[in-house]
Amino acid sequence: MDHSATPVPGYHGRYLRIDLSSQSAVPVPIPGTVYRRFIGGVGLGTWILLQETGDAYDALAADAPLAFVFSPLVGSPLTTSAKFAVLCKSPLTQRLNDSLASSQFALSGKKTGYDAILIRGEAAEPTCLLIDEDGVRFATADDVWGLSPAATTALLRDRFGRGYRFAAIGPAGENQIRYATISHDGRHAGRGGSGAVMGAKHLKAIGVSGQRSPSFADPRQLSTYSKSLSRLSMGPATAKYRELGTVTNLLTFNRLGTLPTRNFQDATFDSAASLAPPMDDALTKRTRASCAACTIGCEHIFHAQDQPDGVRLEYESLFALGSLCGIEDFDTVLQAAGMCDEFGMDTISSGSSIAFGMECAEKGLLDAPDLRFGNSRALLATLEDIAFRRGLGDLLANGTRDAATHIGGDAADFAPHVKGLEIPGYEPRALQTMALGFAVNARGADHNRSGAYQIDFSDQVDRMHIDRQAVKLAIDTEDEAAIMDSLILCKFLRGALADRWASMADMLKMTTGFVTDAEELVHTAQRIVSAKKLFNIRQGWAPAEDTLPKRFLTSSLTSGASQGASISHEQLQELIAEYNRLRQWSPEGWLGDELIRTLQLLDCE
Repeated sequence: MDHSATPVPGYHGRYLRIDLSSQSAVPVPIPGTVYRRFIGGVGLGTWILLQETGDAYDALAADAPLAFVFSPLVGSPLTTSAKFAVLCKSPLTQRLNDSLASSQFALSGKKTGYDAILIRGEAAEPTCLLIDEDGVRFATADDVWGLSPAATTALLRDRFGRGYRFAAIGPAGENQIRYATISHDGRHAGRGGSGAVMGAKHLKAIGVSGQRSPSFADPRQLSTYSKSLSRLSMGPATAKYRELGTVTNLLTFNRLGTLPTRNFQDATFDSAASLAPPMDDALTKRTRASCAACTIGCEHIFHAQDQPDGVRLEYESLFALGSLCGIEDFDTVLQAAGMCDEFGMDTISSGSSIAFGMECAEKGLLDAPDLRFGNSRALLATLEDIAFRRGLGDLLANGTRDAATHIGGDAADFAPHVKGLEIPGYEPRALQTMALGFAVNARGADHNRSGAYQIDFSDQVDRMHIDRQAVKLAIDTEDEAAIMDSLILCKFLRGALADRWASMADMLKMTTGFVTDAEELVHTAQRIVSAKKLFNIRQGWAPAEDTLPKRFLTSSLTSGASQGASISHEQLQELIAEYNRLRQWSPEGWLGDELIRTLQLLDCE
């Protein structure tokens, strides 16, 4: 393969296109101008998908592309920079799926000598890909098919060498559960079903290893800056998550009346105190950990008697498998989260699908006598049924939107999703800037692609009665997320940066040599957001998708601190129209040819 010098610091100047069907691989050059326009991570991955695809295609088709994408910051000493992006068409939403994760896989993947690894085709048998600076190997994975991601990784590292870092799927991916994840170092990527895409390709795991570290534009200044940034990231702005973890959000959200409960029928949970884990180390077996190259250290690993290795638990898992399902026992949630790890399933969609099933069963729309809010045994049994597509689990394995279609009646009115992606732990009626962020986001209901909740929790708006003035603020958070997801940086770093845009411009300059500023980065963010929208338009997006389920637009919250909060269809559509206007899209949300040319969304020169 060609190992020519990198044209731009921080990059390798190419991505690797692998065809599983023909067992072949070829490097594809990336023009230097593309890096400045799309940076890396989600931005570069979206550009690659636009180049590799045209009109609508089946997300689980053999030739459907799956991209692992790195960034110019990977391999640098900058804290939280050891991250990678996974992009594909989501089998859950049929729209763009752009996931992010932190692990040693990112560092080893970048050292293979590529800025992205694109996989197409379908293997004839269960396969493991091995990628290093010398080429690509296709190895059988027959003996690990059916194993958990952790067991698969352990066996493959013993077989092929400890120098490889693996990303693998579990039984859920093999069975093409539409919210199956890709696991690595005990973490997950692929909310929206990237694991199912791997499973459809008979690709069990990907191993990466290499020594090709890119050069950086100003390594001395980068080192000095990185030390300063590391000190800031360990300061008071991030102390909450370092000391308590994100699970502490449960009680805060409950107090504010924004905690989704019993499939979003309420926003307060009477048993929140018993659900929240005791944070005293003397009372709970709990250890703390960090992602690769991270000085924040927000991970909290809880240990139970039957889970000696521990379970990484975040707020989103605690809410989805807890209050959303009416479960008040922390140990049950810990066991459920561990099962999701074992099977390789997203906890948000897993919990949401079961909570939706519980409400359907209680309303007589499903014949499932045991599936009731608060039934711990039913929660655990249904998780296993979903992973192996048994009985009712087969219905819920495709997500709440698909399940509602099959159930019929008024099920679609309370199926908790946007564009097919289940809603995370933020009650839209009580956090109305976030409601807008959910509705318009290319990925669907995602709190990491739109940070609009930051606005709701600030003094800039009345979170239960927002107006059009909040739209620009929501766009600002979406733009900021687009740049952070392309660099790629952890969102928790935001609190440590006094001037985020200037800081990100500095990081980009020190790594790539690009002399940029906040104004250019905002323009770059607008390009990336529009590129994601363009991909969705090609895949069949229609304006009617930019909305919330009927429940959120026709009923108000009835208790707690957010009692009375409501948002109507008309109000939401007014906000969306203003959003589209500010994005320079059509009133309905279409991209005009002139804007596509101006933003250079498809131009490679």
